[in-house]
Amino acid sequence: MPKGYWIVRVDVTDQERYSAYLAANIEALSKYGAEFRVRGGKAEHPEGAPRGRNAVVEFPSYEAAVECYRSTEYQRALLLRQGAGVMDLSIIEGYEGKQP
Repeated sequence: MPKGYWIVRVDVTDQERYSAYLAANIEALSKYGAEFRVRGGKAEHPEGAPRGRNAVVEFPSYEAAVECYRSTEYQRALLLRQGAGVMDLSIIEGYEGKQP
C-alpha cells in the first residue's frame, strides 16, 4: 500500500500563534502515525514562489494522511493556526512504481 504525504509550505506571520498550532497538532500527527521526512533545513527555490518554511510529513497510507487532516484533533489545531501565516498543504499518495 502506498504511503501518504503532506507537502507543506508556509510563511509564518505570527510566531506565537504558529507555535501554539505546532504544539496542538502533535496529537493528531501521533494518532495517525505521521513522521517528518523534511522539517525546515536548507532549501533552494529554482522555480516557483518560495515560502519561509517547508515540511514533508509521511503517513502509513494515503488514507491515514487524509483522515488525519479531517480529524477532530487536527481541526482543533488548525483553528490555532488561523491568522498565523499563509500555508499551502497538499495531501499526496506515494509512488511505488518503477524507478529510473
